[in-house]
Amino acid sequence: QVQLVETGGGLVQPGGSLILSCSGSRFTFKNYAMSWYREAPGKERELVASIGSVGGVINYADSVKGRFTISRDNAKSTVYLQLNSLKPEDTAVYYCNADLDAGWTRWNYWGQGTQVTVSS
Repeated sequence: QVQLVETGGGLVQPGGSLILSCSGSRFTFKNYAMSWYREAPGKERELVASIGSVGGVINYADSVKGRFTISRDNAKSTVYLQLNSLKPEDTAVYYCNADLDAGWTRWNYWGQGTQVTVSS
């Protein structure tokens, strides 16, 4: 059974930093585009950042550009999200997503989420 396990969430003060990690298992991690999404109370889940299978294509939501950095280590089957200059509006559950679109079919997996709370 495919697993994506996020770690690193917690409570941080405004302006602080966190590093989220997502470790994948039981699938060929290196072939998948990896993304981080977040879902705040009362809001829809939104894409925060994504990185291509070989790390060449990276995208960020406008709200996090310049503050968050996504990276991956295929040897460790892990994707990271560095969160800097955190704001209260960054408070959300952060989810890891793995996606492989083969054209004729698609594989898509989600982690269980990790809570990030930005508050003084």
